[in-house]
Formats: sequence, structure tokens, C-alpha cells
Amino acid sequence: MESTNSKSNSLQSICYQRGSLRLLDQRRLPLETVYLDIRSATDGWNAIKDMVVRGAPAIAIAAALSLAVETFDLGFSGTSTDAASFLTKKLEYLVSSRPTAVNLSDAATKLQKLVLKAAETTDEPKAVFEAYIDAAERMLTDDVNDNKAIGFHGARFLQSQLKDSESLSILTHCNTGSLATAGYGTALGVIRSVHAEGLLAQAFCTETRPFNQGSRLTAFELVHDMIPATLITDSAAAALMKSGHVNAVIVGADRVAANGDTANKIGTYSLAISASFHKIPFYVAAPVTSIDLSLPSGEDIIVEERSPKELLNADGGLGKQVAAPGIFVWNPAFDVTPANLITGIITEKGVITKVSADAFDIKGFVEKVK
Repeated sequence: MESTNSKSNSLQSICYQRGSLRLLDQRRLPLETVYLDIRSATDGWNAIKDMVVRGAPAIAIAAALSLAVETFDLGFSGTSTDAASFLTKKLEYLVSSRPTAVNLSDAATKLQKLVLKAAETTDEPKAVFEAYIDAAERMLTDDVNDNKAIGFHGARFLQSQLKDSESLSILTHCNTGSLATAGYGTALGVIRSVHAEGLLAQAFCTETRPFNQGSRLTAFELVHDMIPATLITDSAAAALMKSGHVNAVIVGADRVAANGDTANKIGTYSLAISASFHKIPFYVAAPVTSIDLSLPSGEDIIVEERSPKELLNADGGLGKQVAAPGIFVWNPAFDVTPANLITGIITEKGVITKVSADAFDIKGFVEKVK
């Protein structure tokens, strides 16, 4: 992959035109803005695995578009069935890059069904590829619209629930903004909407060890958008809550199980426990595509373990070794927050609230909004 410096001030992480895809290398932020050219599914797989692009919605879209670029003007000899088989296998390969993010597997499943159906209606492999490219491009557009809807519903819901506060201070974790999506963001999109309504007193973002997505990416977005914001260490969150400076916690999600258990960046579970202790509402903001009804609970969510280098070396594994040689490392990328610690789940279709003290009716909500 070739890299090119971009002079644009845009926070757009995915730059796409038919036949061309560039991904913002988020490992280089906030000091350098570098875009990598993605020409194939293999390039896309490596970019996702190596954290060039991250955030569940952005991962799904980047994967889909990397294959769209590969198939654009592809010299292909075979039948339409062969074309569908080619795309299906490539999508299976792309899913293996980050297995925890359900958006990726969900997008792959939908695209696989689409190309198989397309193959049944035409004998031309080119028509199958075009149907795939059209669908991948729609994902890009739909994600931005869905994120803005999440922000709208979240801001309105918070305003109605926190009536005693003239303005809100919100704590978030990891990065869930324009850099984690096709644009605007999920949890950070809610913060953007609250700010646009004139209701935000302060946004607090954690550094999000060990890869520092909060200090490198979320802080970058907040400063860029001139949103009043403060960066804290992960370990300062409980003290901040105790101080009375947090009205709500809003995080994203890589996967939501049928009972509401939610997988998100490591450290989310700790925040939920602390929020519960301090009686602070804890919200998850995610598109409906992050909900996986096939998993009864969070016990069934596969949690990816990252490279030990992210802990052993400085700068999330990119710098020199700082840990003692020979030490063992446990570095899960995610943890699972139980549904009983979650106040509500903010989606583009509305806010999922509990039907009892500890239970969500996730399936009923999804069926209702389909």
C-alpha cells in the first residue's frame, strides 16, 4: 500500500470514489494525517487487522469497499455463479480480520446473500460485481445517515431524562466518532448533537489504554469541532464521577447480545461498574447492525486478544519497549458489560429502554423497527 499525505482538515476516515479507496491511517494521528491507498481485499484485511481503520461501523464499510475496489474493472473469466463464489470467499476472509465486531460479519452476510441472489438472475459475472459494488456504496451513505439519527435520538432522550441539569457533562470511552464510522459517529455523535443543541457543558474522554484511541483520536475530533472537552486517564474515571462532574456515560459497541450484554473497548465494563455505584446513567450508542440476536448473552461473544507489544512497548506498541523483559501479557481488546449495568441503548431507530429493572426486550425492538 502506498501512503500519501493529505492536506485536508476533514476528519473523514474513509475516502471513496468508485474504483478508488483511501483510508486515514489512524495510527499516525493526531500529529500526522496520512491516507493509505487500498486496492484489494487483502489491503483491506491488513488495514483492519493493523488498526489503520477501527471502530465497528468503519471496519464493516472499509472491508466492503476494499472488495468493491478490487472487483472494479476486474478481468474475470467465469460464470455469474463463479463471481458470486469469488465474492463470498473474499467476504469470509475479510470477516476474519476482526471477529468481535458484529457489524463486519453482519455486512458480509447481507452482501453474500445479495450476490447469490444476483447470480440467480443473470448470466453475466460483471452484473454480479456491479450489484455488489452498488450495495457496498449504499452502506457508506446509510452509515452517515444512521449516525446522525443516533445523535438526534440520543440528544432528545438525554434532555428528557436529565431534567434537573441545565447542561450536561458526558464521559465517553475509546473513539466512536467520524474516525470510527463513515462520518459523525455513534456515542460521539450523541455528544455532537447535545453540543449542537446548546446543552453540553463538557465532554470528558478517557485516554483508552493501551492503544490510546481516546487521547489520539477522540480528543483530536473534539478539539477539531471546538467542543468543550477534557482528557482524563482511564484510572481517573471513578474519581471524576465521585466529584459530581459527570451526568452520563455514553460508549459505543462492537456487539450487543440478545439480552443487552454489550462488548466494547476494554475498560468499558469498569466504567459501567463505577457509573452504577455513583448512580450515573450508562448508555450504549450503536446502530441496529451491532445487535446480534443469534447470541443469547455476552457469554457467547468472542473477545479478540491483541498483540502483547501494545502493552510491552510505548505508544500502544508502536514505540520502544518499556515493560520488563520476560513479563507475561494479557491484552484483550474488548470486555463485555452486563445488561443490568446499562441504562439504555441508543440506536438510529430510537432508544431501547428496559422492560424491567434488569431486562431489555432487544428482539421485540428490532422486530418492531424492521
